[in-house]
Amino acid sequence: MKDFRLSFLVTFVCLALAGCWGARGGMGLFSALTLTVALGVMEVSLSFDNAVVNAAVLKDMSVRWQRIFLTLGILIAVFGMRLIFPIVIVVAATGLGIWEVSGMALARPEEYARHLAASHASIAAFGGMFLLLVFLAFLFDAERQVFWLDRVEARLARLGKLKTPGVTLALLTLLGLHLWLPLPPPMRMTVLSAGLGGVALFLVVSSLDGFFSNEMAGKTAVDVAKRSGAAGFLYLEILDASFSFDGVIGAFAITRDVVIIMLGLGIGAMFVRSLTVHLVRRGTLDEYIFLEHGAHYAIGALAIIMLAGIVLHIPEIFTGLVGVSFIALSLVSSIRHKRQGQGRDYS
Repeated sequence: MKDFRLSFLVTFVCLALAGCWGARGGMGLFSALTLTVALGVMEVSLSFDNAVVNAAVLKDMSVRWQRIFLTLGILIAVFGMRLIFPIVIVVAATGLGIWEVSGMALARPEEYARHLAASHASIAAFGGMFLLLVFLAFLFDAERQVFWLDRVEARLARLGKLKTPGVTLALLTLLGLHLWLPLPPPMRMTVLSAGLGGVALFLVVSSLDGFFSNEMAGKTAVDVAKRSGAAGFLYLEILDASFSFDGVIGAFAITRDVVIIMLGLGIGAMFVRSLTVHLVRRGTLDEYIFLEHGAHYAIGALAIIMLAGIVLHIPEIFTGLVGVSFIALSLVSSIRHKRQGQGRDYS
């Protein structure tokens, strides 16, 4: 429980703030607390796979950067991605000033939610393409030695010896969306542009390690670790942002109160980060070797759901169940693998 102490403290503070907000407003104390808890649970259920993938990156980072991820990172996640970023989206969509949109969010939440929902297609295309590339990069990783789906994964991993199979497949997917989505031509161009932005961002972030390695040639190991820690931190924050897009929009189906949304999603984001650190410190990924696989398959499923969500309404409960199912299956496979005491190496 040591790794979750800060999360429980944040939960207590957020619930106290939610209670005060609900008591002073027209919502009421009990309703405010109930909605805040519901949003926190929703965020954890949607982002559990995010925690596992985060742990895979975080375990190779220094303790200092792990602490930064848990402190500064949570501020960025809660205030940056769950509060400020949606406001910035509405600012860009409406052309209004940031203070006008902030006032709209507090005084006219229905209008704010309507503007945010109108931007859903571009958000889904951007986040969906980024997450799809995260999944494909794992699937086509030529250096991977452990395979959950046996020879199928092994053969796909061999394709990683080609230059860019994941990027090629992602771009073909985006082209297919552009050509076949039943949307007006201007909206298709918006989806195409946002999707290309997601691809470009992934390529930039994924190339940072190589850039730092070249730049730091001849430097001390500590210097390299510091730069790599910065690159890893940036990657984790962008990954969290991609996960948070649909969560923020989906939260408006539960309540229109942006303060309650921020507090509830903040609780969930804090527990996801604590869970990430817990997985790293307990060596869970080494003990349950297919857990990372399940998380990446869940990310792939989420990417598909986000892209399909451009034209279809997919309930958040379905998204959460898909992610949890992949994690559960990979956990069962890991336990079975431990009992058998044998690996699956087809490299």
